[in-house]
Amino acid sequence: MRIRRILAAVIATAALSGLGITGAVTATATTATATPASLTPGECEQGGGTVDRAHTSAAKLPTCKGGKFNGQDVD
Repeated sequence: MRIRRILAAVIATAALSGLGITGAVTATATTATATPASLTPGECEQGGGTVDRAHTSAAKLPTCKGGKFNGQDVD
């Protein structure tokens, strides 16, 4: 009985805060599918792109050109 009251309080708190149970699941799912900060050359090519090293310098990394990761840095 005590567990039911605690569970009801948790659900009510989530509903009142505007988060909701489905909102927590959605927020977790979207962070899991975020794209990485920089790619490996293999990831760029698997996404359908090519590594563009034409404008590479000490301050600028090569980029992935075309495909799923177009414009992202390649490490």
